[in-house]
Amino acid sequence: MTDALLRFRDEFPILSTTNYLVSNSLGAMPRSVPVHLAEYAEQWATRGVRAWANGWWEMPVTVGDEIAPLIGALPGEVAMVPNVSIAQAQIFSALDYKSDGRDTIVMTELDFPSVRYVYDELATRLGARIVVVPSDDGIGIDEERLMAAIDERTRLVAISHVLFRSAYVLDAARICAHAHRMGALVSLDAYHSVGIVPVDVRAIGADFLTGGVLKWLCGGPGGCFLWASPDMSARFAPSLTGWQAHEHPFAFDADMKYADGAWRWLTGTPSIPALFAAVAGPRLLRQAGMDAIRAKSLQQTSLLINLADERGFPIAASRDPVRRGGTVAFDVPHAREVALALLGRDVIVDYRPGAGIRIAPHFYTTDDEVESAVRIIDDILAHEWWRRYTGEQTVVT
Repeated sequence: MTDALLRFRDEFPILSTTNYLVSNSLGAMPRSVPVHLAEYAEQWATRGVRAWANGWWEMPVTVGDEIAPLIGALPGEVAMVPNVSIAQAQIFSALDYKSDGRDTIVMTELDFPSVRYVYDELATRLGARIVVVPSDDGIGIDEERLMAAIDERTRLVAISHVLFRSAYVLDAARICAHAHRMGALVSLDAYHSVGIVPVDVRAIGADFLTGGVLKWLCGGPGGCFLWASPDMSARFAPSLTGWQAHEHPFAFDADMKYADGAWRWLTGTPSIPALFAAVAGPRLLRQAGMDAIRAKSLQQTSLLINLADERGFPIAASRDPVRRGGTVAFDVPHAREVALALLGRDVIVDYRPGAGIRIAPHFYTTDDEVESAVRIIDDILAHEWWRRYTGEQTVVT
């Protein structure tokens, strides 16, 4: 069967030299990114400060418009921010936790730690309390237990759409509907869903959604996005803010007057180079089509599960396709060292404690690359080549 998505392989230079299976951590760089970065450099070199008036100032919103179709948002609704920790802190800071008895934020044990750090550290300062719903198996979250934790004291449900270790997909629409019935708001961390799982913020019913282009969107570091529903933007504004969110930023007023729409969720001076790098990947994904990307992802993650089952490797991923994102983690003996041995052979994966080796094919991956990675794991284990990496210390896994 012909894989129509493989026509995009030539758009990603790294695929010619490596078996790149780590798009859940850093998506492959599109070929046109150096052209965009050169455009940035040329504008800075020739226009100088005038470049702000020639498009730089608007880029946090115009680049957000490149993301909007991938999440079911409209133009002018998505703000680009430096990272999701900042985005979630902005959402947290926009809400009141003292006036009407709603002082609770509901999260889960399997949310990304960086987001947990933000909420845990800000909660005591802003008068909120955190309720964390545990996981029974380290893979998924019991949604009945999660919804039971959402009650009349809940101000915000701040959860991941797809869990980062196991790629387990929560039923976000069901959770949002229940939260709204209880009078609570929902902020979805969609970093591990947008670009590999079709996302529609209006169908889901989220109030806020954050994510980034770093991973499945192949947009590089420093390009993250915050979507707030028009109703949320009309009702709330973040305390964590900056001059770009001001209605008249170049008036340099001492008093804050928030701009409308996505603009009010901006902060200080934006990272322009990151925004230049961020556009190529989302454009390619829009060309490929999210339905086709999702179908291929399910086929290749099923292939990975079958290959792991044949070898008796424990799986840290959902076997239910509806609940499975784009990553399959399986725990082989000496998994950390095996992952390093794979990297040494230009098979690019990563390792996470408690999950094992994470393998994340994307729309540009061939089936042979998936099968080859597992065969090389067999080889590393059979010849004990993992021993070469015993005791090796790495900062990034």
